[in-house]
Amino acid sequence: MLQTKTPGLAEAKEMQVSDCFVSAPGKAILHGEHAVVHGKVALAVSLNLRTFLRLKVTASGKVCINLPNIDTFLCWDVSELQQFKPYSCANREELKCLNPELVRRLREFVGVTNGKLDTSNMATIAFLYIYLSVFGSGELPSLTVSVWSELPTGAGLGSSAAFTVCLAAALLCASGAIPSPLKEWDHTARWRQEDLELINSWAFQGETIIHGNPSGVDNAVGTWGGMLRFLAGKIMPLSRVPLLRILLTNTKVPRSTKVLVAGVKDKINKFPSVLNPVLDSVDAISSTCEKVLSDMTSEPITGEHYNILEDLIDINQHHLNAMGVGHPDLDTLCRVTLTRGLHSKLTGAGGGGCGITLLRPETDSAVVQGTVQDLRDCGFDCWETSIGGPGVQQHSPLSVKDEVLEVLNQY
Repeated sequence: MLQTKTPGLAEAKEMQVSDCFVSAPGKAILHGEHAVVHGKVALAVSLNLRTFLRLKVTASGKVCINLPNIDTFLCWDVSELQQFKPYSCANREELKCLNPELVRRLREFVGVTNGKLDTSNMATIAFLYIYLSVFGSGELPSLTVSVWSELPTGAGLGSSAAFTVCLAAALLCASGAIPSPLKEWDHTARWRQEDLELINSWAFQGETIIHGNPSGVDNAVGTWGGMLRFLAGKIMPLSRVPLLRILLTNTKVPRSTKVLVAGVKDKINKFPSVLNPVLDSVDAISSTCEKVLSDMTSEPITGEHYNILEDLIDINQHHLNAMGVGHPDLDTLCRVTLTRGLHSKLTGAGGGGCGITLLRPETDSAVVQGTVQDLRDCGFDCWETSIGGPGVQQHSPLSVKDEVLEVLNQY
C-alpha cells in the first residue's frame, strides 16, 4: 500500500537550482468506475499520453509559466513573490493539508476573490503554491516553467494530475530536495521510491487546489505509472502488468461527474436488490481482470487471455449502462468498434467523456487505422496509445519527441 509521506522539505540548505525536463502520464479507469464509490475495487492504469515539463533556470529576475494548451503565459518579478514567503509551507516541519492562508493570498494575487476558478487560475495557483513551498526557506530563484500535454483537459484522463506531478518532480529536483536520477549516459530515469513518495505528496497538494477533494488516484498513477488497485481509499500499485495497446476515444460530450455519481446512488437506493448485485459483479470483474493481467506477466500470453479481457470489457459496459451512466455516443463507439471485431467500454464517469478499446497483438494495422477513421467520422477524437507504461520520469532532451521539443523550445 502506498504510504502518504508528509510533504515537508528536508532541513534548509543552500540550494543549487538546476534545469530539468520531466514527464508524467495520464490515467484511465480500466474497471470499477462508480462501483469504487460504494466500496468496490477499481483498477486505474497509466496512459501513454503524457504531459511534458521543461524547467529552465534564468537570470531574468522573473518567474514565468507557459501553458500553451490553455493559452496561459504569465511572468512575475521575483520581488513580487517575496511577500508570500512568510506563509510558505517550507516554514513548517510538517504539513498534512493545504496552507489555507497561502492559498487565499494566491487567489487574491491572481485576481480571484470569489467565485469558481477557471482552468488557468487553478493551474497558476497550483504552480505558485508548490514553487513557494519548495523554495520558501531560501532565496526564490528566477526560472521559466513550460508545460505541454498530449492529454485533453477536462476529459477525465488525469491531465491536471499529470501537470501537478510534473510540477512537483521538477521543482523538488531543481531545488535539490530530491536528487536527479538521470546519469550522464541516461536518456530517461526514474526516481527512488522515497523520492516518488515526496513527489506524490506535493502533487496531491496541487490536485487539492485544483479539485478540492481528490481521491489521490490520479496523482498516484501519474507518479508510479503502471496499474493501481483502489479500494476504500487505499491505493496499491501492482508491481507487474503487461503493456496493452488500446484506442482512446473522446466523444467530446460534456458531463458532470458529480451529477452522474449522485444518479447512481439514487438508483441504488431505489433498487438495492437489483443494483447491489451489479456492484458485486463489477467488483468481481476488477478482481478477475487483475488476476488475468498478473498471469500475463508470469506465463506465455495467449489468445485466451485477450478473450477474457474482451469479455470483461463487454460485461462491464453493460453494467455501466444498467447504472445509468451510458450515453448514445458511447453506444455508437461500442457499436462502431464491434463491427471491426474490437471491444470497448467507457472509462471514467461516463455520460459521454471517453472510452477505451482493447487492441489484440495480432490486430492488423489496417483494421486499427480504419477504426480510428470510423470514430473520427462520428465526430470523436481518437488516438492509438497504450496503458501500463511508466510514471513520472526525468528525461535528457535527446529522449523527448521532436514535436514536444519544438513546442517547448519556443519559450
